[in-house]
Amino acid sequence: MKTEYKIGTVLKKNGYTVSAAESCTGGLISHLLTLVSGSSSYYLGSVTSYAVSVKEKVLGVPPGIIDKYGVVSSEVAAAMAEGVRLVTGSTFSVSTTGLAEGSDGHYPEGTVWIGVSGPAGTRTMLYQCNGERAANIRRFASAALRFLYKYIVSEQ
Repeated sequence: MKTEYKIGTVLKKNGYTVSAAESCTGGLISHLLTLVSGSSSYYLGSVTSYAVSVKEKVLGVPPGIIDKYGVVSSEVAAAMAEGVRLVTGSTFSVSTTGLAEGSDGHYPEGTVWIGVSGPAGTRTMLYQCNGERAANIRRFASAALRFLYKYIVSEQ
């Protein structure tokens, strides 16, 4: 069973909800979550925050965090996950910030920081792969969903 279906099963069973804050995945996580029939009962929405200004103004990522750690960082992924959870009121959230192509001088192409947030707090994970842009984005989304699923089931 695909991860998005596993997530849906657990969320529905427990009356939980989920939201997403996506940068480098451009909405793919949200798309995958909404492919599941009945996802409207647990999927609240997302913010595709490609621009730094959206990360700051909509998700509440403090500019100081971006200045200190960079957009592609554990700290920004955590702040994005916490921000979208706050904005939507969801039980759980997932976020991505990374480099589908090109390097930022610190991280190579194919790098993403994933954040998850829920009642037990916020966790982040660094994931790296080596492919072309579209493949990297698909891998980022899959890794984020797996990380989210593990977090949700650890809460039970």
